[in-house]
Amino acid sequence: MKGDNPETSQPTAYMQRTKDFYAAQGFERAYVWAHHETTPFAPLAKPLKNCRLGIVTTAALHDRKATDTRSTACTPIEPAPERLWGNDLAWDKTVTHMDDLGSFFPLDALKRMVTSGTLGSLTKRFCCVPTDYSQRRTTEVDAPQILKWLREDGADIALLVPL
Repeated sequence: MKGDNPETSQPTAYMQRTKDFYAAQGFERAYVWAHHETTPFAPLAKPLKNCRLGIVTTAALHDRKATDTRSTACTPIEPAPERLWGNDLAWDKTVTHMDDLGSFFPLDALKRMVTSGTLGSLTKRFCCVPTDYSQRRTTEVDAPQILKWLREDGADIALLVPL
């Protein structure tokens, strides 16, 4: 919401802001949102308390520049990362930050869910997937690699945590 007054605040038009952002970057054609006739979502095959969950985040394992090559990564969940990165991405860094890992990477909350019996377990690794303008690269390269790692780790479900 924009504005401090709940009576006059208006929702932020994120779709239009994104279109405007890409237009300002000089892309030759406007961003086209992904559209899929079918979705890969499915009901849980077993209760959540029996599921192993894998975390997939768009945060990076290291600080990078906007011009750096981006690629998928998979790393052990223990020891927990002290920090993840996303300063190369376009977001309002004057009103938010990435100093509070738990606010965008809910590892501690998920561990509490495991301890309480709400969630079965976590995979031994978590995955990082880059944000990318190319839907083709995301669909044909990044997503299959992430799926391969999740399957290797025995994940039943995945939590996608975008920045």
